Amino acid sequence: MGKVQFGLEDKGVLITGASKGLGAVCAGALSEEGARLVLMARSGDRLEEVRKNCRDRDRHLSIALDLCDMQALESAVKKAEEFLGDIDVVLHVAGGGLGMRDPLLSADEFFKLFSLNVAASVQINKMVAPKMMERKQGNLVHVCSISSSEATGSVGYNTVKAALAAYVRSLGREIAGSGVVATGILPGGFYAPENAFARLKERNPEGFKDFVERRLPRKVIGRAEELVPMILLLSSEAASMMGGCLVPIDAGEGLNFITS
Repeated sequence: MGKVQFGLEDKGVLITGASKGLGAVCAGALSEEGARLVLMARSGDRLEEVRKNCRDRDRHLSIALDLCDMQALESAVKKAEEFLGDIDVVLHVAGGGLGMRDPLLSADEFFKLFSLNVAASVQINKMVAPKMMERKQGNLVHVCSISSSEATGSVGYNTVKAALAAYVRSLGREIAGSGVVATGILPGGFYAPENAFARLKERNPEGFKDFVERRLPRKVIGRAEELVPMILLLSSEAASMMGGCLVPIDAGEGLNFITS
């Protein structure tokens, strides 16, 4: 069987959280599809390393910034538009629990989590989606989590991921007739360089082993690369009927019967 073609050749794609983990893996995969990329994250050095490892490195741009700084974010999106021309796809990968495990987190701590996991995506979409609507075409892909409905992570992480999932579901419905498709994935536990499970495996090997044995039906943790085919699909015109859909990719880890 030949390679599946997603029709992403020469598409302009903005990726947040692209300096490591799933974001870096997606950058490599999208560059192999022939897309032109703008990569965003905090670490300029790491972004440049990812960019240089992409196919046709000179077709891509890296922009280092704090995604929680809305003024810096607006400026970065404008730079992305200048570089790419049309932004056809936004892949929102940036997120995380920021190490906040205390269930009684402060409002300031919650706002930091919300800014990274939700507000940055909302702001980017606010800037990019109207131009997509004018062209009657575009894809907004969000990396959510099964924690949005499973309550398996920290209080803060569960809450902001639930908010992101609700946003995607609502936005996707509202703009469904515009030609712009807003979707999300709900990953279970997966391993990628420097992600939360990579850190857990390094710092607490027994805890990592216990999670795999107790929570994962296939008794092996997924890899970031296993999420890529669905992300490519949701980034393509083939996702035209998936507006507002939240797609679980958890190898049976989740316990809910009902998903969006």
